[in-house]
Amino acid sequence: MNNIASLIDHTLLKPGATIADIDRLCHEATQCQFHSVCINPFHVSSAVALLKNTPVKVCTVIGFPLGANLAEIKAAETRSALRNGACEIDMVLNIGSLKSGNSAAVLADIQTVVEICHEACAICKIILETCLLTAAEKTHACELCVQAGADFVKTSTGFSTGGATVDDVALMSRLVKPHGLGVKASGGIRLLTDLQKMVNAGATRIGTSNGIKILQEATG
Repeated sequence: MNNIASLIDHTLLKPGATIADIDRLCHEATQCQFHSVCINPFHVSSAVALLKNTPVKVCTVIGFPLGANLAEIKAAETRSALRNGACEIDMVLNIGSLKSGNSAAVLADIQTVVEICHEACAICKIILETCLLTAAEKTHACELCVQAGADFVKTSTGFSTGGATVDDVALMSRLVKPHGLGVKASGGIRLLTDLQKMVNAGATRIGTSNGIKILQEATG
C-alpha cells in the first residue's frame, strides 16, 4: 500500500466524455503517477499523444459494456486499439454464453483477444461482470480465463447492477493467483477504505474514477 497510485487505472468511460475531459484525465494521471488511464477506444489515439514521454499507460475497453459482440468484432476492436497505441485491453466476456453453459464459445472469445494482445506484447484483462453471475459461474469464468492465458480477471464494467465486492475479489484471487493472473477490482471504489479492502482481499489493480479523491485521503 506504499504506492497507491501505481495500483490505479484512472478511469473515464462515460459516453459523454469530451476531448477536454480526456486531456484533464491524462494530466491528472501524469501528475499523480497512476498506472494507466482507462478510456473508450475512440479516445486512445488522443490519450497516447497526451501521455507521450510519460510512464502512464493507455488502457481501453473491448466489447464494452455488454460483452455480447461477435468474437470477430472484439478481435477487430482489439487490433484497432493496439494499432492506435493502447497497451492494456479490458474485454467483457460473453456473459450470455457463459450463463447458457456454452463454455467453448466463451473460451474461444477470450482466447481470440488474448492472443492478439500477446502478439503485440499487451496486457489482457477479462471483465466477468460478477454482479450478473452465480458463484459457480464466477468460478467457471475464472477457470476459462486461466485456460485462455489471460493476464488479469476483472470484476465489473461499472455499467451494470453492481460493482466490485470483497467476497468476489477474494474468490477470484484464490482461483487465479496460483496461475499467475492478477485481479482488477472495479466498480464502486470511491474511498481509500474501499481500495484498501479490495487490496486486502487480493486485488492487484484498481479501476476507479475517484483516484484523485483516494490519493487526497491517503495523503491526509
